[in-house]
Amino acid sequence: MPTLLVIDDNPAIATALDVLFSLHAIAVEAADGPDAGLARLARGGIDLVIQDMNFSADTTSGTEGVALFHAIRQRHPDLPVVLLTAWTHLEAAVDLVKAGAADYLPKPWDDRRLLATVATLLELGASRRELRRRRSGEHRRRQELAERFDLRGLVFADPATERAVALACQVARADVPVLVTGPNGAGKEKIAEIVQANSAVKDGPWVTLNCGALPSELIEAELFGAEAGAYTGATRAREGKFEAADGGTLFLDEIGNLPPAGQMKLLRVLETGRFERLGANRERQVRVRVVSATNADLTQMIRDGRFREDLYYRLNTIEIALPPLAERPDDIEPLALHFLPPGRSLSAGALAALRRHAWPGNVRELKNTLQRAALLAPGAEIGAGDLGLPAAAPPAVAQEAEPDREAIETALARAGGVIAQAAGELGLSRQALYRRMERLGIPRP
Repeated sequence: MPTLLVIDDNPAIATALDVLFSLHAIAVEAADGPDAGLARLARGGIDLVIQDMNFSADTTSGTEGVALFHAIRQRHPDLPVVLLTAWTHLEAAVDLVKAGAADYLPKPWDDRRLLATVATLLELGASRRELRRRRSGEHRRRQELAERFDLRGLVFADPATERAVALACQVARADVPVLVTGPNGAGKEKIAEIVQANSAVKDGPWVTLNCGALPSELIEAELFGAEAGAYTGATRAREGKFEAADGGTLFLDEIGNLPPAGQMKLLRVLETGRFERLGANRERQVRVRVVSATNADLTQMIRDGRFREDLYYRLNTIEIALPPLAERPDDIEPLALHFLPPGRSLSAGALAALRRHAWPGNVRELKNTLQRAALLAPGAEIGAGDLGLPAAAPPAVAQEAEPDREAIETALARAGGVIAQAAGELGLSRQALYRRMERLGIPRP
């Protein structure tokens, strides 16, 4: 059963609230002043506080209530506090709401409104505790991964990224090809590095080739090497990537750009470990771990006759799918802070703008955005306007993108019921959030 603490010097207030909440399976404890209230809170077991603004006789300034609220906030930052105030304390109560109070209600209060407010805050508190428990578990798992494996300095906090990293670590020691899929700029090469860093050949060479950065007629020479005179401009023999990677790992990025002849030769190397340089008759033997990556739909390319099906299944013994950044929202803030140069910080508005942006360029776009903002922002703190992100969508589009019930309840849980903080996270004004809650039937103050 949830328990409220009523801090009020008038015993009749605590009695009335006890009667009201006992009908709704909510326990009420009472303290007659700030010292008694803080002492009771120190013992734990309180889910919500309802506090008065004055406690001494003939005192009407509300300063005692302000001091009590700040003392509670300092010692119990996640505990929701509802203020009971006379109309003369309205301005002070509004200031405390801005400072983190969950709500304020005038005396005499409206029972239905008070019940709705308390019920919402208790429900959000339970959601917040569950979210904190889940995140604590996720943090523990990330710590365990970092202790057991070399994560190559990867910065992440989202469960979707964690799953990709955990799979990369799990398959790293198996001597099988790995295919990393995901959009451009999502961080596929970093996942490939994690595979190599935790593999049996981690001390061997790490060689990379971007198959999309070379003309198709040169890719084979890059992969397998070439003898002098094998093609125009080949004035001397050259070593290919497979030879350079012998005893280590070869990372083939944008594998979907490999031309048909190169696909056939790559398949043979994967099957036999043997290949010939262009223009040579002698076979060479290598032992190379191949990790490849693509942002292309290889299955569609197979249907179109542009990619060999047998090569696809050779490369795709293990597939690690890395989602776009927009589907890994918990990665945005830690990555943004990681990309900031020393001495720079992000305002709350900038963080909210980063969360709202769709990031079509993924992590690469986020990094470029922060680097540009750090150069152009006039002060140490980077604001939303310094980020140079596109303006908000027009009203008709914005209406479609309004947060749903789950997003609002999650934001409220993260904010501990503080409307202003939840509104900032969702990119809404406080009034807009109230209106949205009303339309969705979410109880509101």
